Amino acid sequence: MPITPPALRPGDQVAIVGTARKVSSEEMAAAVEILTGWGLRVVLGESITAEHHQFAGSDELRARDFQRQLDNPEIRAIVCARGGYGTTRIIDRLDFADFTQHPKWIAGFSDITALNCHLLRMGYESIHGVMAFIFNQEGGEESLESLRRALFGEPIAYAAPAHPLNRPGAATGELVGGNLSLLQNLTGTASDCPTADRILFLEDIAEYLMNVDRMLVHLDRTGKLRDLAGLLVGHFTDPQDNAIPFGQTSYEIIDTYARKYGFPVAYGFPVGHEPQNMALICGRAARMVVDAEGVRLEYEQ
Repeated sequence: MPITPPALRPGDQVAIVGTARKVSSEEMAAAVEILTGWGLRVVLGESITAEHHQFAGSDELRARDFQRQLDNPEIRAIVCARGGYGTTRIIDRLDFADFTQHPKWIAGFSDITALNCHLLRMGYESIHGVMAFIFNQEGGEESLESLRRALFGEPIAYAAPAHPLNRPGAATGELVGGNLSLLQNLTGTASDCPTADRILFLEDIAEYLMNVDRMLVHLDRTGKLRDLAGLLVGHFTDPQDNAIPFGQTSYEIIDTYARKYGFPVAYGFPVGHEPQNMALICGRAARMVVDAEGVRLEYEQ
C-alpha cells in the first residue's frame, strides 16, 4: 500500500516550483494569497522567476530548484506552478533519498502526471490537482477546495451524472492515471506505473482524435487496459480533427477499447483541463460505483 505523506497543518511551509512551462511571480500572486489564507507559509522557488525559452529555467535550474524543496524537511508540500512540457526532461535528475525520509505532498496535473506516476511507482501517494497558475480561474472554486481538503487530510468524495457510454458496476482499487499523452509517453520508463487491479483515470487537451486513438491502441497493446479494476474518463478538452474527419469523438474512441473488457467505466468525470478538476489522490484505494444515477467515487477508510 502506498505511503501517505503527512497532512498539512496551519503554519506549515509549502513551496511553489516550476518543473515545466515558465511563469512569473505576478502570475503566482493569487496562489500565494490563497495558500497564505489557508494558514500556510509560501516559498517561491527560483524557477518561478527563471526563463529559458518556454521553460521555467534550464533543465539544470528546474531540477536544482525541485531538489532543494524535496530535500528541505521544513517544506511540507510542493505545489507545481504550471504544466505544458518539461517535467520528463528533469525527472531522472532528481534524487528522492531525502524525500523518502520526510515524505511530503506533491500536487499538480497535466505534465505533472510524470511526477504522480513516478512517485506511485516508488510507493508514495501524490495529488493530481489544480496548479498554482490557475488557482484563481473562474468556476474553479470547488476544484481548489478539493485540493485544500486533500492537502489537509480532510474527507473527499465525488459524483458525476450518468453518461450514455457508462458501463455499470463497482470496483475497488488504487487510483492511477492523469494525462493520456503523458501516460503513453511514460510507458517503458522508470516512471511507468502498473495499472492492473487499479482504477485508471484519463484526461487530455487539444489532442487530435487520431492521436487519441493511437494512444489507446498503444495502451491496449501494452496490456494497460486488460486488468483494470475500473476506468474514469475525464475531460478531453478542445479536441482537434483532420480535414478528413476521424469519425469518432474522444469518448467513443475510448469506448472502442474499453468495451473489450468487463470493468466498470464512467465518462464525464470532473478531472482535467477545465475548471471542474477535482483533486484525486494517486495511489489511494478508492471505490467507484457506476449505476443509472451516474458514478460515485469514495476513498476507502
